[in-house]
Amino acid sequence: MDNHPVSAQLVGLFFQMDGKQLQDQYKNHLSDYHDWDQKSHAENWILFQQNIAEHLSIDETSFSNGELYTIVSSKSAKGKKGTLVATIKGTKAEDIIAVLERIPLRTRNKVKEVTMDMAPNMAKAIRRCFRNARRVIDRFHVQKLAYDAADVPEIRLTEIYYMLAECEYRLGNSTEAAKIINTVRKRNFEDDIDPNPVTVANLMEDRFLNEWSIEFLGEGRRRSDLIRWGVFTDGEWWDHAPSKSKHLNRFPIPNGAISGNNKLIQNPGYN
Repeated sequence: MDNHPVSAQLVGLFFQMDGKQLQDQYKNHLSDYHDWDQKSHAENWILFQQNIAEHLSIDETSFSNGELYTIVSSKSAKGKKGTLVATIKGTKAEDIIAVLERIPLRTRNKVKEVTMDMAPNMAKAIRRCFRNARRVIDRFHVQKLAYDAADVPEIRLTEIYYMLAECEYRLGNSTEAAKIINTVRKRNFEDDIDPNPVTVANLMEDRFLNEWSIEFLGEGRRRSDLIRWGVFTDGEWWDHAPSKSKHLNRFPIPNGAISGNNKLIQNPGYN
């Protein structure tokens, strides 16, 4: 409490006082809030030009009610007193520029580097206000873009072929199903000569599942394929004996999730 800022509500709770009343008393009587020279425009912008440094950061943040503000901070203060340079309501480049240009040009020209996200409005404001500063994209936003790009679900064209073939098979069109599977298989053989093509005669359930497993080996879909065909707990393959335990078709709900939500009920068979 002596070294870190805390809310009046928390102080009131600690000393068994009315935190709301303490907050009002401090604001209206003990502090210099009503004599503050930035009070008239504080809702729209606040500027502490004495905190400007050679290395700055600029970013947007959302307050409790969802309103967006642009924050300019000094990196040399490391989050302590003297960190805040400016807060500006909104994220429009023109509004940011209007506030930052209140800082004398000579002072602004001392800024060597500004860390920012990839927003063009921030880049525009930096170019106009800190002409000698190098713009640096912060690592967080670069990583986020990389993660977002990697998180895009992808599906192989082969999977679409096999899904179509399975639909044809289930509709009784084994000839068409075999033709589709062979279209995929032949690319694996020299001169497209398949030594063991799929035919109407050999396209049974086991053969279809084998084709799925061979084409998608190691891609993490074998379990869902076996469940879809109804053989995950009842079928036999290699050294696997049927368990006859239908509840294994579904995973158990993690105990941590159940502990955090008393409306969750564990899946049958895992109690």
